[in-house]
Amino acid sequence: MTEPTFLVAVAALAGGAWGLVADRLAARWPAHDDGSVRPMDWRSAAIVAFGAGSVGLVTREHGADPAGLVVLLVYVVALILLFATDLDQRLLPDVITLPLIPYAAAVGLLGINPLIEGGWPGMVGPLVAAIVVPLVAYLPSIPFGPGALGLGDVKLLVSMGLLLGFVRELAGLMGGAIVVVVVLGILLASRRITRRSYVPFGPFLMIAAVWAMLLPA
Repeated sequence: MTEPTFLVAVAALAGGAWGLVADRLAARWPAHDDGSVRPMDWRSAAIVAFGAGSVGLVTREHGADPAGLVVLLVYVVALILLFATDLDQRLLPDVITLPLIPYAAAVGLLGINPLIEGGWPGMVGPLVAAIVVPLVAYLPSIPFGPGALGLGDVKLLVSMGLLLGFVRELAGLMGGAIVVVVVLGILLASRRITRRSYVPFGPFLMIAAVWAMLLPA
């Protein structure tokens, strides 16, 4: 009992440390148009919290399967950096989102993804999720203009589908939708944002992805 608790604590600390590194990296990369570097602020705290929470919780849930844990943590590490870039610059760089697609496909086909059973035969559901969910999410957003749902979000949804599978991705997105409603409600009530304010959707997708990794099979 003590060893898993210690492992989770160490993992959470490592995740928080990576969150801090990701925050400082996102403050500089991709380079801001005006050449500025954002100082640490509330976003820094949010990124560190997401890093610590996601790595710690995924480790607690999947720590009994070291190989599977590594597979998921590689994806989570990328999510933490994407969380940082989206909060800082409203950007999900292709250099991160695109490699996640073949990565998620490969670990599923090789049968080392702990969330997908059966190797390549079990990839039918994930492939459906990787096609259907991004289309269903993106097509209705088109009438609202180019910023409603960015292509970076769509690319992230593709890799999420391949990694999580259809049922887990939908369940995760439902959980993420609840977080969206709660957070936006708090921000609106506290007048931190208005109805016209732009709120990046990517961080909520990443919360949804981590939530889906924690769901029972």
